[in-house]
Amino acid sequence: MKRIILSTIAVMTFGFANAQVGHFKVGAHVGLPLGNTSDLFSVNLGADVSYLWNVADKFSAGVTTGYTTYIGKDYTAYIGNVAYEMIRSTNQSFIPVAGTAQYSIADNFFIGADLGYAINVDGDIDGGFLYQPKFGFQTKKIEVYTSYKGISNNGTLSCVNLGFNYKFD
Repeated sequence: MKRIILSTIAVMTFGFANAQVGHFKVGAHVGLPLGNTSDLFSVNLGADVSYLWNVADKFSAGVTTGYTTYIGKDYTAYIGNVAYEMIRSTNQSFIPVAGTAQYSIADNFFIGADLGYAINVDGDIDGGFLYQPKFGFQTKKIEVYTSYKGISNNGTLSCVNLGFNYKFD
C-alpha cells in the first residue's frame, strides 16, 4: 500500500511538471481530536508545505508534506469501576507525504483534499493512510480552511482542523 501511494505521488509530480503555472504554499494548522482520539490526545498541531500546479480552470493539484503532532494527555485507566492508575499518553508525530488537489467553487471559496501516507517519526503508533478533505476561503495570497484529518492503520487518529496558508507565486 505504501509503495502504491508513493508511486502515485511520484507520477503526479512528474505529470504536473509540464503544467505552466504553479504556486508554493506554507502554512500551519491546529485541531481538536475526535472520537477515541480525544481520549488520548488534547490537540493536533502542525505545519504544512505544498506545491500545486494549475491543471485546469479553477483546478490545481500537486504534492504536500509537513509535520503534524498529536499532543498526549493524562487519563485514568479503569478496570471495571475501579480507577487503576493515571497514565500519560505519548505524543504521536507524523510527516505526511501526499498528493493534494484543490477546486475553486467560487472566486474566494475552495474545496480540496490531501491523500497519501503519514510516516510516524515520534511515538509508538505505526504510520498510516492519510486523508484530509478541506473547505476554505482564499485570496490571492492567503487561505484559511477547515478540514477533517484521518490517519488510518488498525484504527484511526482523527481531528477537525483550522488552518492558514500563505501563497508564494
